[in-house]
Amino acid sequence: MCETCGCGHHHHDDGHSHGGMHSHDGGLTFHSHDDSHHHRESSVLTVPLKQAVLADNNTCAEENRTWFTQRGITAYNLISSPGSGKTALLVETLKRLKVPAAVIVGDPYGEYDAERMRVTGVPVTQIQVHESCHLSARQVHDVLETAVPEGTRIVFIENVGNLVCPVAFDLGECAKIALVSTPEGEEKPLKYPALFAAADAALVTKTDLAGVLGSDLEFLKKNILRINPVCRVLFLSARTGEGMDGWMAFLKSNLSKEGERR
Repeated sequence: MCETCGCGHHHHDDGHSHGGMHSHDGGLTFHSHDDSHHHRESSVLTVPLKQAVLADNNTCAEENRTWFTQRGITAYNLISSPGSGKTALLVETLKRLKVPAAVIVGDPYGEYDAERMRVTGVPVTQIQVHESCHLSARQVHDVLETAVPEGTRIVFIENVGNLVCPVAFDLGECAKIALVSTPEGEEKPLKYPALFAAADAALVTKTDLAGVLGSDLEFLKKNILRINPVCRVLFLSARTGEGMDGWMAFLKSNLSKEGERR
């Protein structure tokens, strides 16, 4: 159960009638009582836990966004299901990039993905989220100074493999990138519309498997555009290199002008 998202319930009751904080229907209820001799009417303020958590996250996300902007950095939040090929794509991307980059990776445990990317020579920072299903803006904020060297132009944030929770948590990125691999099926955007509605670009990965699987990539693209008509859809295979030039051109086109001046 992800308490960060607000689906965990916290309850505190000290047994006194002087007020306190109680959990109710997924929210936090704050009671304020008058401590005089005679009991007086309580004032009650109920704040949904999810609303409170997201508000705090969004405040921190804006701090991250300002941090990136002031340094001329373009930051991407890569979101997909586990096994869609985020790490493989980033390895090939980092090999081809002509500008300084850094990577922040969110995974429950271990540094397996980080180690795969470190062979490129690019600084990679791993955040272990344990039982949480997404990165938060605060987790990203806490590593920025050490994870992103001076002069960096692009930061890739590889989010936890999940198609639901990460969408709600702004990390301060300039763009969300949705990945859907060819084996996942053409209906994936329709089953998880929130991600594709929020994505600035959708990458259809592992296209080299389309022939073997009998995949209809145009139908997959149609479903993505049905959810988000202005989403940029790119087809690629990190294994064969097919479509990588289009992805690199997309990254180049979004480089911060402030970064160029620096």
